[in-house]
Amino acid sequence: MSVLVTGGAGYIGSHMVWELLDQGEEVVVLDRLSTGFDWAVAGGAQLVVGDIADQELVEDLIRTHDVDAIIHFAGSIIVPESVADPLGYYLNNTVKSRSLIESAIRCGVKHFIFSSTAAVYGSPEQFLVNEDTSLQPESPYGTSKLMTELMLRDCAAAHDFEFTALRYFNVSGADPDQRTGQSTKGATHLIKVACEAATGKRDHMDVFGTDYDTPDGTCIRDYVHVSDLVNAHYLALRRLRAGGGSLVANCGYGRGYSVLEVIDAVKAVSQTEFEVRVVDRRPGDAVAIVAQAERCRSELGWQPRYDDLRTIVSHALQWEAKLSRRNRQ
Repeated sequence: MSVLVTGGAGYIGSHMVWELLDQGEEVVVLDRLSTGFDWAVAGGAQLVVGDIADQELVEDLIRTHDVDAIIHFAGSIIVPESVADPLGYYLNNTVKSRSLIESAIRCGVKHFIFSSTAAVYGSPEQFLVNEDTSLQPESPYGTSKLMTELMLRDCAAAHDFEFTALRYFNVSGADPDQRTGQSTKGATHLIKVACEAATGKRDHMDVFGTDYDTPDGTCIRDYVHVSDLVNAHYLALRRLRAGGGSLVANCGYGRGYSVLEVIDAVKAVSQTEFEVRVVDRRPGDAVAIVAQAERCRSELGWQPRYDDLRTIVSHALQWEAKLSRRNRQ
């Protein structure tokens, strides 16, 4: 048996591949390399360059490699970009996911793990959210992910097929062993951007609004270490293989940090100063959102190891240094 990881050359996907290999799994990666990198895929996995909507290719991979589970990361993830290009996001995140799900069901794959998002909640009235909080996405990105969750729910009801959808909060950091990290050019993730500014890769960074209804006027998020996140996926895989039913679960630590608090942490850990400019709000940004993740802990047995902002920042900064050395070669 093997696991098919879509988007496995990207940020989270490449960490997932390492986690699976560390656990002794056989891994096949399908990635069109639009934002990912072939060098980010661990050597023990097989990389196939292609699109998840190519059903002939996907179904050949499933049969050839005896795939029993799919972990689906492939997709577009930038909220403001989705506001400007909703049709592109519905195509890449929803329509293509439908094709992948159909291929899985047609080939008898019974286990499917989906990379969802806290953006499905929008801006909730209470910033601490559980899985039963009203779903009111405020961007095409969030809506495209929610639509895929609904497709999975309906397919699980109609077929011999179970899924886990993990609703990520703000994924950050890098592999503690520095085997992979966030390498995307022009990344928009706050910690990545701040680390680039701290290491001189940017001459400044922007803060999008300081007039929100929060203690310091900037948005508040729950930052989860990428290695803890992929471990939750592996635990979800084990649960499904053991006969567990379909599940939707938040994946975050349950505490929030403002944009300015994160920037201060990056400055402190890096021991550098960099220019921070305040600009207008971005469309689609929620004010504050933090996870209630008891379901992830109780159902999956998830026990985070890196629940510390400075640890997350430290690993991200180490990766920036390693990435700089790699790019100079």
